[in-house]
Amino acid sequence: MKTAFVSHPDYLLHNTGIFHPERSARIKTILSRITDDKMDTGSPLHHLIQIKPDPADISWIKSVHDSSYVDAVPVWCKQNLHDLPTGDTTICPASYHVALLASGGGLSAVDAIMDGRVDNAFSCARPPGHHAESSRGMGFCIFNNIAIAARYAQQRYQAERIVIIDWDVHHGNGTQQIFEEDPSVFYISIHQSPHYPFTGMASERGEGEGEGYTLNIPVSSGAGNEIYIDAFNSIVVPAVAKYKPDFIFLSAGFDAHRDDPLSETVVTELAFNRMMEHIMELADNLCESRLVSILEGGYDLEALAHCVSQHLIMLTSGHRPGD
Repeated sequence: MKTAFVSHPDYLLHNTGIFHPERSARIKTILSRITDDKMDTGSPLHHLIQIKPDPADISWIKSVHDSSYVDAVPVWCKQNLHDLPTGDTTICPASYHVALLASGGGLSAVDAIMDGRVDNAFSCARPPGHHAESSRGMGFCIFNNIAIAARYAQQRYQAERIVIIDWDVHHGNGTQQIFEEDPSVFYISIHQSPHYPFTGMASERGEGEGEGYTLNIPVSSGAGNEIYIDAFNSIVVPAVAKYKPDFIFLSAGFDAHRDDPLSETVVTELAFNRMMEHIMELADNLCESRLVSILEGGYDLEALAHCVSQHLIMLTSGHRPGD
């Protein structure tokens, strides 16, 4: 498999402070871990195709976000506000530029797949995006990177049916809200509940024409590998297979990990890798391997870096590490 690793040095410029969970050390630790793992001469990470994204064009940001909100973000950043007025997201003067680059990472990943350079891609971007709703940023997120990339795949490359799978420990309220009336985007989330942002009940199934195209799988604190793997086997895989997507996107948050400080689930690399195995098989069978994975949460630095490295090994090799 040819895999793109999409990242940019300016992702470090989004300054949230050294004690904030969503800090630049997340990207630094991931990059360091990948460099170390590449020292193994047999590592498939040697074959990663490095891509540096451009900032997303404003028109693509506005394809999922209200113009008034998008236009306000650079003003708020220039004012050197500590947080977005719309929610709990720390910002600095560079945050608008970095947020455009984070969204641009998803677009570059889609481009690389659609022009045949790669089979799949991982966007190692920050700030994350899945909590950003159409008219507000929140939960460490400014723009909804995965929603923008999904709409881009539809409008630029005529992908008719998109599946977005979200295994971040927090429900992706923003992604759900943006697509809740749209049957062309099937949003599936497995997440701890009750937990921030206190949305994502199983009864939330979409609205209007989009009813039935939102699938929430809330799990209790203490949920571990067995519960996550069983949910994928019995619920996620059949639902995606029935929908027959043209493109699969993954909100790859690794904060369900047992070491993460912001969750109470106890997932390990075993479950992440087995879920990823299912996703890759679905992509191979249903949509010519078209798969874009975009980083969301994950706040224990060592656990995050290890999970991302394993994730990339799966993308590049097509099988679980050690198999």
